[in-house]
Amino acid sequence: MSVLPTTKICVKSPAKINLHLEIIGKREDGYHELAMIMQNIDLYDYIEFENNQIGEIELNSDNKDLSLNDDNLIIKAANYIKEVSKNKKLGANIFLKKNIPIGAGLAGGSSNAAATLIGLNKLWNLKLEYETIFSLSAKLGSDVPFFINGGSQFCFGRGEILEKYNSKFEYGVILLKNPEISISTAETYKKYSKEFCSKYYTESNKTNAIRNILRKNGFNNQNFSDEMIRVKNDLQVIVEKENHSVRKALYLLSNLQNCFSFSMSGSGPTCFALFKDISNATEVFEQNHKMFNNNGFEAWVCKLINSGITIL
Repeated sequence: MSVLPTTKICVKSPAKINLHLEIIGKREDGYHELAMIMQNIDLYDYIEFENNQIGEIELNSDNKDLSLNDDNLIIKAANYIKEVSKNKKLGANIFLKKNIPIGAGLAGGSSNAAATLIGLNKLWNLKLEYETIFSLSAKLGSDVPFFINGGSQFCFGRGEILEKYNSKFEYGVILLKNPEISISTAETYKKYSKEFCSKYYTESNKTNAIRNILRKNGFNNQNFSDEMIRVKNDLQVIVEKENHSVRKALYLLSNLQNCFSFSMSGSGPTCFALFKDISNATEVFEQNHKMFNNNGFEAWVCKLINSGITIL
């Protein structure tokens, strides 16, 4: 396989929120059977990839709290795709500009892993088929496959069974996160499992029924002119109980004018509120930004997007 001469490309790597996160039960393989709606938002990390001549994967970042070692999903993804290429001479200098907070329930690490697969496939001119990229993404983590296509999708199994959700949402989003707090997704699932999943779950009939209900109802199936839509996130019961900042964020968001839905995203601690459009969300954000900061929160205003990883 030919390698392009020294070339640099930049990839946009978006965050996600969960519009639905339902844990059906624990599977015999140790993962949990999930039914989710995942949605990309326009909060991006930016990753630069440049060929190097030494056959090594070198990762740097502007975020000093981030591990740059082999446990980083960017390094893992790069090594996976290099192994598939069967060309040991391939190397890349990678720089991550980190905007998505770490350990926040926004899947920044998973997004970065997907961005690395797509970015290096392009940089190294590998021309790998979609199926190969998708297979590698599933090996890297349960949230990674979602980002290969992104947008709005139903995510089943452990997250790797994806179906496009033609949502056409135009909602605006306000995010709140306490910068002092990070939460381990694995630990949160473990705590949920200990409290609610006493035995392994193998009933395929119930799994299919829950999937079909979610497919039919989606997210915006209710008239929300009179009442808020409740976002289902089964992990919230665990995190909210233990984490004061999550309880406070949910309280603040629930009281914002014109907010029609609010929830924690993923395993937290980031929480979000939805508004009818980005204009409405921006107006509320500007009115309350100082209040968010005074309560110890970083805050963002975003819109929903219909794509995942993007090569610039």
